[in-house]
Amino acid sequence: MTVTTAATSAHALPDRYCPADGARVPAGSLEWACPVCRGPLDLDFSPTPGQLKSLAGRVNSLWRYAECLPLPAPAISLGEGRTPVVELADGIRAKLDFLMPTLSFKDRGAVVLAALAQRLGPARVIADSSGNAGTAVAAYCARAGLPCTVYVPAGTSPKKLEQIGAHGARLEVVDGGRESAARAARAAADEHGTFYASHVHNPYFLQGTKTYVYEVWEDLGGRLPDVLVVPVGNGTLLLGVALAVRELYAAGLIAKAPALYAVQSAALAPLAEAWRAGADDLLPAGGSEPTPTLAEGIAIPRPPRARQVLRAVRESGGAFLTVTEEQIAAAQRDLAGRGLYVEPTGVACWAAVRDGALGERTAVVPLCGAGARTGLANGTGG
Repeated sequence: MTVTTAATSAHALPDRYCPADGARVPAGSLEWACPVCRGPLDLDFSPTPGQLKSLAGRVNSLWRYAECLPLPAPAISLGEGRTPVVELADGIRAKLDFLMPTLSFKDRGAVVLAALAQRLGPARVIADSSGNAGTAVAAYCARAGLPCTVYVPAGTSPKKLEQIGAHGARLEVVDGGRESAARAARAAADEHGTFYASHVHNPYFLQGTKTYVYEVWEDLGGRLPDVLVVPVGNGTLLLGVALAVRELYAAGLIAKAPALYAVQSAALAPLAEAWRAGADDLLPAGGSEPTPTLAEGIAIPRPPRARQVLRAVRESGGAFLTVTEEQIAAAQRDLAGRGLYVEPTGVACWAAVRDGALGERTAVVPLCGAGARTGLANGTGG
């Protein structure tokens, strides 16, 4: 049964469905994965972006694109969105998503997840993260008055742990890497009354990240660049980007869809490896442990939405790029020298294109997370 409040009763929640086998999950259910294959879910939602031709007088946050979002603007908003776009080089601009309330782009999806959780009224909210998503979920749960537990891998940045705890969330530090933290969270997610604020499995997160493109479209005067360059670990920003591009194109608000270029660390690039092999899904897992990388936020060995990410890049006419640890460290120093202090994960896209990889094409890169919580990279990995 769907739980509603006076503020949201006019907005019926859409159902979710599995893109792999079509199984459906009722709108008000706390089920977090496909009941058949246990894979991630998509949202049965059709927005109306054609009404965005007039944006004058609207709220100055991502909620200005209300017609394109599956929930009404919540009372828990922290003013997320509407981050600046600045020029980095001829034809290449950067969108400064590290200026979000919790210092990363993850606020875009976290506010939507928290608004949904507040509406459903679970006993508790849990999340898993390498830092930024957990911080964002913790902050918005605090704003919503929801108890929250965040599972993080050992080795997560101390400053990120400090911020998660400061927001009142309970921390569960899990031995091992990012996958270990995800497994622990998924086991807890099946407990009764638990809302799993998964930025990977829950499609409401993608509904939030897609506002990145709506903002770029508005910032560039109703157009998009030739290329959108996106860092990819689990792929939640790229899939949100692809979703928004499809919506804008279908509504006739752009004449041509940009190519999507996905960036991974060369130290851990399962999607790039599958791409180069011409595969539709991840290649069989190797026997060795993943190599550590400075770009911890995209260090995901087995992303659950891999097929969707590969398909989105292929259908856009884009490609995968990889960057070395030395390139990441150099790009972070370069941006800092331009007045922009960004974490190593957040500089990956600039590292991939700053030496002319895109030729004469125009592009926008996201600077996704603040450097204050990670410090300067040393260029040696780990």
